Amino acid sequence: MRTAVITIAAGRHTHLLLQQDGLAASTRLPDHYVVVAMADPAIPRLTAGREPVADVSALPLLDGRLPLAAARNAGATRALAAGAELLVFLDVDCVPGPTLVRRYAQVAAEGALLCGTVAYLPPPPSHGYRLHELDAMAAPHSARPAPADEHVVRAGDPALFWSLSFALTASTWRRVGGFCESYTGYGGEDTDFAARAASLGVELWWVGGAPAYHQYHPTHSPPVQHLDDILRNGALYKARWGSWPMQGWLRAFEERGLVAYDAATDGWRKTEVGEPDRR
Repeated sequence: MRTAVITIAAGRHTHLLLQQDGLAASTRLPDHYVVVAMADPAIPRLTAGREPVADVSALPLLDGRLPLAAARNAGATRALAAGAELLVFLDVDCVPGPTLVRRYAQVAAEGALLCGTVAYLPPPPSHGYRLHELDAMAAPHSARPAPADEHVVRAGDPALFWSLSFALTASTWRRVGGFCESYTGYGGEDTDFAARAASLGVELWWVGGAPAYHQYHPTHSPPVQHLDDILRNGALYKARWGSWPMQGWLRAFEERGLVAYDAATDGWRKTEVGEPDRR
């Protein structure tokens, strides 16, 4: 099965290079490594002369925002045009474990959306991350299944799907139709993708033995820098699927007085900080 690994990137150059190193150390190398550079012209030079060879394509910002959904679609289109039969998507922050590519290819089945385990790394030590140390350093995500190697948990909850690490066959990708490109900026496009897959009868499978390691970077909790994106993309998801995604973040914003919920319209809106609750 001809396998393509697809990542999308804007900055995070150190993370991208370690991902490339992780792929080079895999027990099965990808047949094609596609990197979609979003408004980042440095990436072709950065990845040049390294293994696996990165096939870099460029995509501009859309209305000043990162086109995450469109970038994943562009990467898939490039991989499929080169004959990919299995698409493996990794976020730029994620380093593949040595068996990730092999295990996804081993388990791949029509009508299944595969998610490997993702464990979170602490800040790197002074010498940086080293591939052989990652497994011992990483902590698994407590809210996601983590099957043992060689085990697969079928019929998973689509609401738990994440785009950090997932794979599906070319025919299943075409069946789902890719990501909805109306989503721009942070959040919602992966939840929408999982909802679309589930509506078509595509099962979510949690795959043991396909680990990825999420490299540390500073974050905000809740992600206030993405508040506008979350409100816009959340409203789009609501219009498409009838419910609000990212409700944990929305409630956290509400607690800080940043957004307000209107029960009459089942809608969220941005507020001035300190505005009284008018529900």
